[in-house]
Amino acid sequence: MSAPAAGPRLSDRQRLAWLRLIRTPNVGPASFRELINRFGSAEAALEMLPELTISGGANRIVRIPSIAEAEAELEAARRAGARFVGIGEADYPPLLKTLDNPPPLLAVKGEGAVFRLPAVAIVGARNASLAGIKMARLLAADLGREGYAIVSGLARGIDTAAHKGSVSTGTIGVLAGGLDVPYPPENAGLCDEIADRGGAIVSEMPFAWQPRAQDFPRRNRLVAGMALGLVVVEAAQRSGSLISARLANEMGRLVFAVPGSPLDPRAAGCNALLKDGVTLVTEAADVLGALAPLAGIRLPRTLPLAEAPDMSAMPPPGENDRADVLEALGPTPIAVDDIIRHTGMSAAQISMVLLELDLAGRLERHAGGNVSLIA
Repeated sequence: MSAPAAGPRLSDRQRLAWLRLIRTPNVGPASFRELINRFGSAEAALEMLPELTISGGANRIVRIPSIAEAEAELEAARRAGARFVGIGEADYPPLLKTLDNPPPLLAVKGEGAVFRLPAVAIVGARNASLAGIKMARLLAADLGREGYAIVSGLARGIDTAAHKGSVSTGTIGVLAGGLDVPYPPENAGLCDEIADRGGAIVSEMPFAWQPRAQDFPRRNRLVAGMALGLVVVEAAQRSGSLISARLANEMGRLVFAVPGSPLDPRAAGCNALLKDGVTLVTEAADVLGALAPLAGIRLPRTLPLAEAPDMSAMPPPGENDRADVLEALGPTPIAVDDIIRHTGMSAAQISMVLLELDLAGRLERHAGGNVSLIA
């Protein structure tokens, strides 16, 4: 494993506090950012969490991972030859910064340089046909030779073929579980080969985390978010690959599909995407031509590594404020701007009430910044 790229870096103390904060129950990427912006640092946010969760209506005080627990996970990463990379650091995948709520910390094993290559995601069926596997491998190899990194989810079938086709030119595998829990298990050797040959394996989940069904859409979001475009090689009508395609489209990424026989159910999803207007792919040149204008994309600034100004002096919301926000919320997603207009409260007050509800496990955040109340 090479040394991290030069640039801004979290201190050891910051990295430990960031890890404790993101591993706290009900703290996701959105609430993590809100907490840092509100209290100036992860350490200050950790001190305020018990009070905030009770204010949000939680029945018990949140259990914050101890320093020893966070240090144990950092040590597990070191033993695995991995490291934790913060969103403002040089080795953080740059296109992930454009997501609504990017993960603040990623576990990374391998070479950070692969993240600086323009990337294409290739996804598809686990029970892929031999023709689909060959196509995925050829596409990955051809795109890799043209200087693109290949991103996929390390699943059986198309994902595995895409990684194998690009392992010599740079590929990125995204896991749904912990970095030390390759899934499927037979791809453990492939994970090591990817990391050893200039690629990288990444995960936002804790070490030793066994992947659950609900973790795979999160994995798919990262696969789509790291790439300029996403190619679906084979996919059934209802499949995780179509979830990836939908997520990529919502992110403004280009979506491509390889056509297949109408008689093969493994091609039904791709053919449906083509009917909806995605770009048809029969060779790498189809992808290269569409992505060429995006090569110089400019990325927005992200959460700074330096401590933000302390905003804890801002008056906390009162009980009447909380009641007004709760009255405005319901099970149907609603824009935060609509809540501001309805209640007449300031954006800062609304943000604080929503943060409290989020930490108490009572709020669900949706695409586009919409929120709803969990019944």
